[in-house]
Amino acid sequence: MSPAATQPDWRASQEDIAAILSARHGDPFSLLGLHRTTEGFVIRAFAPGAETVEALAPGGDLVATLERVHADGFFEGRANLESRAPYRLRASNGAAQWTYHDPYAFPPILGALDDHLFVEGAHQKLYEKLGAHVMVHEGVEGAHFAVWAPNARRVSVVGDFNQWDGRRAQMRKRVDSGVWEIFIPQVGPGARYKYEIIGRNGDLLPLKADPLGFEAELRPSTASVVASNAPYEWGDAIHMRERSKYEPRRAPMSIYEVHLPSWRRGEGGRFLDYDELADQLVPYVADLGFTHIELLPINEHPLDASWGYQPIGLFAPTRRHGDSYGFRRFVDRAHQAGLSVILDWVPAHFPTDEHGLAQFDGGPLYEHPDPRRGFHPDWNTAIYDFGRREVSNFLIASALYWLDRFHIDGLRVDAVASMLYLDYSRKAGEWAPNPDGSNDNRDAVRFLQSFNERVYGLYPGVVTIAEESTAWAGVTRPTSAGGLGFGFKWNMGWMNDTLRYMSSDPVYRKWRHNELTFGLLYAFAENFVLPLSHDEVVHGKGSIIGKMPGDDWRRFAGARAYYGFMWGHPGKKLLFMGQEFGQMSEWNFAGSLDWDLLNHAPHRGLRDFIRDLNRLYREREALHGRDCESEGFEWIVVDDAASSVFAFVRFGADRSRPVVVVANFTPVPRGAYRLCLPRAGRWREILNSDALAYGGSGMGNLGAVDAREEPCGAFPACADILLPPLATLFFEIESDGLE
Repeated sequence: MSPAATQPDWRASQEDIAAILSARHGDPFSLLGLHRTTEGFVIRAFAPGAETVEALAPGGDLVATLERVHADGFFEGRANLESRAPYRLRASNGAAQWTYHDPYAFPPILGALDDHLFVEGAHQKLYEKLGAHVMVHEGVEGAHFAVWAPNARRVSVVGDFNQWDGRRAQMRKRVDSGVWEIFIPQVGPGARYKYEIIGRNGDLLPLKADPLGFEAELRPSTASVVASNAPYEWGDAIHMRERSKYEPRRAPMSIYEVHLPSWRRGEGGRFLDYDELADQLVPYVADLGFTHIELLPINEHPLDASWGYQPIGLFAPTRRHGDSYGFRRFVDRAHQAGLSVILDWVPAHFPTDEHGLAQFDGGPLYEHPDPRRGFHPDWNTAIYDFGRREVSNFLIASALYWLDRFHIDGLRVDAVASMLYLDYSRKAGEWAPNPDGSNDNRDAVRFLQSFNERVYGLYPGVVTIAEESTAWAGVTRPTSAGGLGFGFKWNMGWMNDTLRYMSSDPVYRKWRHNELTFGLLYAFAENFVLPLSHDEVVHGKGSIIGKMPGDDWRRFAGARAYYGFMWGHPGKKLLFMGQEFGQMSEWNFAGSLDWDLLNHAPHRGLRDFIRDLNRLYREREALHGRDCESEGFEWIVVDDAASSVFAFVRFGADRSRPVVVVANFTPVPRGAYRLCLPRAGRWREILNSDALAYGGSGMGNLGAVDAREEPCGAFPACADILLPPLATLFFEIESDGLE
């Protein structure tokens, strides 16, 4: 009789053993671990390097002595058990002995509901299921790993804890969802890991970082890191309570935009950690009166020069500044200082680094399979498949993760225009239209609508902001009315027009007058943020001060006048770091701001003017309460192109407390300038960008002007005012009648 005929039924076949040893078994959990056979229970284990293996009961009693049936470390043996029970393995090699829990002794953690919700794109807390989670499972400490790779033939967790050997932790596939999972005992926080994947074609792929990794190594290393699950004790209860009652359109929003690696550096050019940034950046921004800090992407990214806009880890704060708990402390400190925190978030595209999402399981998975929709020619990046429910779920879960686990107050979505148009940055023949010939990316539209519905539905008071540079209608219209559902949109048209105007010599501004007035034709078509962002001070564009014409005095005066006009103009405000004190050179992501400039009076004056602008903006409801409504704005002087003078009135809910803004964009003082006003009485000059304290000439109106009852255009009163050179003035009513 042949050996095969006499082999007991409980023995593993040679084919199965070979598949385990080559890490090519389709279902390792069906073979390894504890199994009931017709001849009782059997335990099988893969223990490379062991000469003997025994199975022990929790109390230490011997359950089974396993036979090494293959020299590479495959063991099996019958177990002295009447029913399924926990066990440990004790392996030895000469004098060396080690005891460990067998990963294949544990049942799955995920359930059918998880599969269903993920496949349907409705798993709102996907980050609680996928990724690496430290836990106690069936009384044993370890980490549960789960990753989506539906087309893979095999997925293993590899790391320091198993010598990066893909044979040791081959995962269980959940057929209904394409998710692979395994619980690995004795793996804890700080462990480095990746996924080893056999792709759809049977090829061994480059090791992959975890798409839902919650921490990562510092570049250039690329492994994911198991994060701690220790609770964080937040100290921002007051902020969170107030935020839930927040109506962003009616509230002041003055945003300080920051690239954390280059705001300030430590000794030797090192990155500041999150705690140092909390100690230095948070009080600085709070002192200047900003209401929000907006962070360029802090998701883990391999390339410094991408500024974070090509992220690999959508769930991991960058290791450049520390771990995830350090980032929590940073946000907490900001909230306690009265600051809200906005993150730049990038769902439009991702880099094609081999350890990332690209070709994750051997073919297109996260990216759209058609390169006409799945590849971005401008950035050489992959574009997400927004129509695939699992991908949409992954992206929305990333957004919700930051709001949930880090108390983030807002998400500014990058490159929305590139998502909305199938022909974005593509020539004829390089894009695939819709069946009706149109160019709108309907999958992306549905994704953005779903994203906004989830965010606003789950987190009252949080804001979403679109960087959208086209005339797409309804970006901030509710989804119920067919819009995309964003809270705000960057007003790129206003930014471009006003910077062109301010960059021109004052002698020519009379012919460019409409560049400062045109924006009011559409200022209330969306809920706008006025952005002077990082993109305007890099790639040869120069800094804001650098754009101003003339000598240094005129440049600083022009910048103050421009900021005054901007803060008076309808729309929320955003200013990139360094522009508040007059950074002379354009932004360098690889260095630090030139903080020594604050040793010079013009730079301190500009910074102090920003502080007072923010104070005025926050305190006067007329300057922010109707930022997004036409009822909050009325022109006073719109057509004085010859003098390059502009004036308007801002109203809040209480129309009896208006604020009048007047700007003179020439270096010529204008005395006895007749200014129409909403009512007679004394109008106090509450801010003057030409004040001596800011580095100006000190011209002004001695604190107030008296308005007389005299019809003046569409207004019932007027006053003769002094307009300083290159200056913006703010007035508010003090009393009725002349005193």
